[in-house]
Amino acid sequence: MRVGYRSHENGIHPSTAAKVGRTRQRVMQLKPNDLLLFARVVDEGSFSKAAQRLAVPVSTVSRRITALETALGERLILRTTRKLTVTELGQAVLEHARQVQQSAEAAGALADNRKLEPAGRLRITMATDLGLMAPFLAEFLARYPAIVLEVDVSARFVDLIGENFDVALRLGALKDDATLAARHVCDVCGGLYASPAYLKKRGTPRDPNALLEHHAVYAQRRTGQPLEWLLQRGKSRWEGLPPARVMGNSPDLVLRMAANGAGIVLAEHGSAESYVKAGQLVRVLPEWEIQPVPLSAVFPGRRLMPARTRAFIDALVDKFGGSKRA
Repeated sequence: MRVGYRSHENGIHPSTAAKVGRTRQRVMQLKPNDLLLFARVVDEGSFSKAAQRLAVPVSTVSRRITALETALGERLILRTTRKLTVTELGQAVLEHARQVQQSAEAAGALADNRKLEPAGRLRITMATDLGLMAPFLAEFLARYPAIVLEVDVSARFVDLIGENFDVALRLGALKDDATLAARHVCDVCGGLYASPAYLKKRGTPRDPNALLEHHAVYAQRRTGQPLEWLLQRGKSRWEGLPPARVMGNSPDLVLRMAANGAGIVLAEHGSAESYVKAGQLVRVLPEWEIQPVPLSAVFPGRRLMPARTRAFIDALVDKFGGSKRA
């Protein structure tokens, strides 16, 4: 369900601004939990999703939002079967709800930092299923049994603060964002791989230009375009786009396709390792590598960091910091 916002070009309508001013005192007298619930409904885009996230009945969510609107004397959300639309007054109330939410999170983070043992749910997102992550995550869980990991692997660009994630693992150059902070973890390396059956059928390329005569299995950008192959050997560089046979936004899928003979794939070494050990993939042009890509841990910069988040980032840097992951 989509959430829309009713607004005017120059902000809140003057007639509504007066209502907002009169309503602010009422907002300060409302129950903080109701404001938090309102913010959750907007974030989730539906009453049912908010109820599911909070583990309460949908009827409870609906009743409390209705009570909130009654207390304020005006609708905050316009409901249809297809979407929720936040009214102008709802936007003003949402601003206060966000402040309550941030204060509650800060208090929770403070309490969490005072605990000797990091604990609680840790939400992590990454744009690609990095092969080096799975063993590390298992080690991390064994070290911190009171932490519950929630890992999201998504090709889309995730809003850490808006979607309430603790850490994002991101490859490449980072965008400037004053609300976020980052720590460099390591440089990720990779190379070309293909199945023995494919190479037996199509031949093994002896130099990068020969790749243009082969089928390629591509990982996609968020735009849907294939990631260009940028290879280096010492000071030599090669860039090209061999003919695409398969394109996908799942690194594991493209690796499996390459292992089944679909073509040559450019992959991070850690992700390809298990296929190499099983004899399903072999290196192609092993003297040529992709240019090292920085891996960073990105996290909200204006929050007191929970102990579980700090433990995770410190463990990442201790495990991989200052290295190139071959």
